[in-house]
Amino acid sequence: MKKLLLVFLLQIAFVACEKDKKEISPEITTIPMSFDVDRFDLKFAEATPENLPSLKQQYPYLFPARYDDQFWLDKLNDTVQNEINAEVTKAFPDFKAEGENLLLLFKHFKYYFPQFKSPDIITVTSQVDYRNKVIASDSLMLIALDTYLGDEHYFYEGISQYIAKNLRREQMVTDVATEYVTQLLGGNSDREFMGQMVYYGKLLYMIEQLAPFIEEEEMIGYTKEELEWAMANESEIWRYFVDSKLLYSTNPKLAGRFLNPAPFSKFYLELDNESPGMLGRYLGWQIVRSYMRNNDVSLRDLIGIDAKTLFQNAKFKPKK
Repeated sequence: MKKLLLVFLLQIAFVACEKDKKEISPEITTIPMSFDVDRFDLKFAEATPENLPSLKQQYPYLFPARYDDQFWLDKLNDTVQNEINAEVTKAFPDFKAEGENLLLLFKHFKYYFPQFKSPDIITVTSQVDYRNKVIASDSLMLIALDTYLGDEHYFYEGISQYIAKNLRREQMVTDVATEYVTQLLGGNSDREFMGQMVYYGKLLYMIEQLAPFIEEEEMIGYTKEELEWAMANESEIWRYFVDSKLLYSTNPKLAGRFLNPAPFSKFYLELDNESPGMLGRYLGWQIVRSYMRNNDVSLRDLIGIDAKTLFQNAKFKPKK
């Protein structure tokens, strides 16, 4: 009975910690902020040959000049486009929940980066262009809703599972945060594996701070099971990187093995098929987490810290 009581109390404590983790400071939630959501996807779905010229005039940036009027008229009657329109309308009859999450994300951006200005959002369809789910400028953001219909949607048949698993609405906040954080970080020009790990570690740590209300696995694009695998094997992964002398290697193949999205990581061992991809990103995240725990550094200052300095002062010890 005592053991059962202890387990029960631990479960309560765990739930309480999870609840605390999700609570957002009023200092952030009360930041005044607003943005417009323009459902261009619905407007195009309801367009007619008669009002198409007006739509083109209103949204010239969504009608590239290389396509003539007949192209767009044909698109209005295209069966595939009409099916996409119908599925998106069914999945997103409104944008309320998504808008609330993005508003909270933007408030976090404003809190940490006071110069940040929330963009207006235009929702579109893109013929399932999953490589460009979100496109953002300083004042405008395009979100392709046909890339968020759910990983088992029939539109995604034929797309590799490691990609399709993130074609879900739960990934929208991560994708938007990634777009803006990448702009803050700039390009990843470091040739050493450790430098590339730290770059993605910064990216993931910043997403974690800017969107603490989303699940941890969503931040890196893992399933719960994949995140659990990475956490359970963190020490072994690190030992492999160290023993194989990969940390300061400039071998370009390491990106494909451990950093880029992939169905699994490539240790060239029997366990490969059990592992999730991007384990180099995961370890980079843990290194940056350790650095931020052990150093008094703001999120803004984190951006400019070079990889070697960060790693040397991270005092990183993998979980056993």
